[in-house]
Formats: sequence, C-alpha cells, structure tokens
Amino acid sequence: MSALVKSSLARKWVMALSGLFLVIFLTQHFVINITSVISPDTFNEWSHFMGYNPLVQFVAQPILIAGLIVHFAMGIILDFQNRKARPIKYANYAGGTNASWVSRNMIITGLVVLAFLGLHMYDFWVHEMTVKYIDVQPEDPTRYFHELQAKFVSPIRVGIYVVSFILLAMHLWHGFNSSFQSMGAKAINKGDGLRKFTYAWAVLIPAGFIFIALFHHFTHTH
Repeated sequence: MSALVKSSLARKWVMALSGLFLVIFLTQHFVINITSVISPDTFNEWSHFMGYNPLVQFVAQPILIAGLIVHFAMGIILDFQNRKARPIKYANYAGGTNASWVSRNMIITGLVVLAFLGLHMYDFWVHEMTVKYIDVQPEDPTRYFHELQAKFVSPIRVGIYVVSFILLAMHLWHGFNSSFQSMGAKAINKGDGLRKFTYAWAVLIPAGFIFIALFHHFTHTH
C-alpha cells in the first residue's frame, strides 16, 4: 500500500474518530439541555456541575475544543484533496445516481455548523468565562435556567438556531453513518441496523435541540 493511500486512510480515520467523539458530546449536551424543559432545578444542578467541576473544565473541555479543531480542519483538508483529485465536478451527475446533495456538500454544511458553533460559544461559553474569570461574580447555582431562557427571547436568534440545527441534521445524516463505514463497520452492518440508528439519531437529536429553543421562546415570561 502506497504512502499516499495510507495517508488518506489515516486522515479518514482521524475524521471518523473525531466525528464520533463529537457525536458523544452532542448527545451528552442534549441530555443536559432537555432537562431545562422537564425540570429547571435539575438543569441548574447539572449545568452548575459541568461549569465548576475541574475535570470537566480543565480536562474534558480542552479535549472537546481540540476535537472540534481536528474534525473541521481534517474535513477541509479531505474536501480539498477530493476536489483536487476530481477536476471535473460531477460532470455526469444525474439526480441521486452518483451521490446525494448532502454527501457532495459536507464542507458547506460543516462550515455553516462551525459558524453556528461560534455563535453558540459566544452565547454560553464566553458568558461563562466572563462570569467566572473576568467579572468574577459570586457563584450562583440557580442562574443557568434563566440565562438559557433569556437567550431564546429573540426570534432572530431562535431562527438562526433552528436553521443551524436543520443543517446539522443534514451534515449528520451522511457523516455519522460514514464515520462507521470509514472504520470498517460496513461489513458488520448486514441488517442495516447501524445505518438506521445513525439516520434516526441524525434527525432526532437536532430536532430535540430545535424543540428546546422553540419551547423556551414561546414559554418565556417577559
């Protein structure tokens, strides 16, 4: 096997593993956020734990940021290599015969999701850093639910969240299943159970986040 092929396979493995790591994080993030709909007290308790636990803050959080950087950087590199290796862009493309729109435009949906993550970090992570390390406000374990609701007052921000999670669902529809295939799981997927699970997850988790945003927008008391 040539060094070029090995290098390409290594990049795909890194892309797949970092993607699966982010899927785990997204699932955990959803589990915490959905409690804001069910029990504000539970949401405050879990959010406070995540916000002040040293293991989360100084170990898990840097690993998450590194995973995001690696995943998106590797996605850009692989997209560039694919386009370079295919100078004629789908000249014979006819409908879904060669590839779906989502699979051909993963870089576009990925970059939009990356831009959304910038907004999300500005809304929540930057605020957390300001409260804890810049303004150094007194520790308040009950503040998280009201801060979350306040972010979803604006219909413009809610609209951005809804559109972003729709694009995330499209990105995951192809990417989640492809991650397993890149790691050789296709051979054990004879019953299509794994493929169906990834498709269901790609729809249900983003839909859940959309529900959370809409719920707090329409139930917030001004």
